[in-house]
Amino acid sequence: MTIVLTGRDLLRDDVVRVARAGERVELASAAVNRMAAARSVVEERLAAGDQIYGSSTAAGVLKRTGLDPAESAAYSNRVVRQHLVGQGADAPPVVVRATMIRLANGFASGYPGVRPLLAHVIVDALNSGTSPRVRILGSVGQSDLAQMADLAAGLFDEVTLEPGEGLALVSSNSFSTGLATIALDDAWTLLATAEVAGALSLEALLANLDGLHPAIGDAHSHPGLRTSLANLGRLLEGSALHLPGTARALQDPLSFRNLPQLLGACRDVFDHADSVLAIELNGSQGNPVVLAEERRVVPTANFEALPLAAALDYVRIVFASLLASSAERSVKLLESPWSGLPTGLASSGDPADPGLSYLGIAAQSMAAEARLLAAPVSFELVSTAHAEGIEDRMSLAPLAGRRLAEMASLGARVVAIELAVATQAIDLRAIPQRGRGTAIAAATVRGHIPFLARDATVPDLEPLVEAVRGRTLVGQDPT
Repeated sequence: MTIVLTGRDLLRDDVVRVARAGERVELASAAVNRMAAARSVVEERLAAGDQIYGSSTAAGVLKRTGLDPAESAAYSNRVVRQHLVGQGADAPPVVVRATMIRLANGFASGYPGVRPLLAHVIVDALNSGTSPRVRILGSVGQSDLAQMADLAAGLFDEVTLEPGEGLALVSSNSFSTGLATIALDDAWTLLATAEVAGALSLEALLANLDGLHPAIGDAHSHPGLRTSLANLGRLLEGSALHLPGTARALQDPLSFRNLPQLLGACRDVFDHADSVLAIELNGSQGNPVVLAEERRVVPTANFEALPLAAALDYVRIVFASLLASSAERSVKLLESPWSGLPTGLASSGDPADPGLSYLGIAAQSMAAEARLLAAPVSFELVSTAHAEGIEDRMSLAPLAGRRLAEMASLGARVVAIELAVATQAIDLRAIPQRGRGTAIAAATVRGHIPFLARDATVPDLEPLVEAVRGRTLVGQDPT
């Protein structure tokens, strides 16, 4: 199904379908008309002699420098080249494509005041599979100048830009927003799979399922808690753990007992971040802004990315707890005093067999790295010396997104270990009746890694990690 850009209703799932799956894109006719109307305002105000930042003046610290009308169009192409200062490795193509659709949708809003041609160029590039080289480092998050210049140079090298269009191409947080979109989508996959892994761990421990009673969500009415209680309940529906006397303890360790609360907290924070992202995908991020109905062009600071950067910080903070808990469940299932099973869940009967014990160390190491990625970055300070003190703010929104992407990548491995360990424990217990959802999940795990039999080598978890990232163990997003 084609994604139609209106400038007003683009969502994370739409971006993902274009960036990951190559869904086709087109511009709504109303958006084309809106862009044309806004562009006419820019041309009208320039003809009237108004001072417009980036159109009749230079940009940044040189804003005080007026441009000769005959040179203002040529300046647009120069301003792109002047910002080609990106550093580091190339951004993944999926992030570049997400950046492209965000930029095109921003133009479709009409606020940047560019010709419809610019949005059409981006849409055509998306539909042809083009992904220009964009270097990942060099943005402070107050407009992703370096990354957007890379993108503009790759897409518009043969296009003669009009006054103000060069600035519109580089002056937005489209890269931060595109990066955040993909990182949040990966985080959602991690959260949904962690829910499945947690349910398997509850079954593997023979945990007390009283902690999943739906009334708990009424007693402590966080929306995410209610959803996670319902999802865990469905996954464990029909499990023998519901039978009286099956649970091994009245109160299980907190990493098991608090599972719905941790998952619920992540859900609530994720929903907040997703709502912030929706605004950024559709909002004006540039300077200046064209107010077509008022026939005005006004300066602004809508490139301030603090809402997005802070939301990404918040997601990383709560997801760090989720991953630490996942690693702790794996370690406890691998230790006889907690699980009541052989050390390392070894099936050999040999007391010297470590089984899967050392997977616990791997899980803890990656969970520790993930926690170190959780430190907030959105309050970082910038030197006030640059640009004569004018550019004295930064949000580091790109770094916030990169850290979330890295956390999600590490998290897929932590959760894969929990899935492997819990499934091994369940198989050793030979539980007479598994939950509807956990039975399917365990079978899926076994489709990617084998049971650790006597004298066998610890299985390569890479196929299971890829299954986690591919949302294989979720099927569809829990609601």
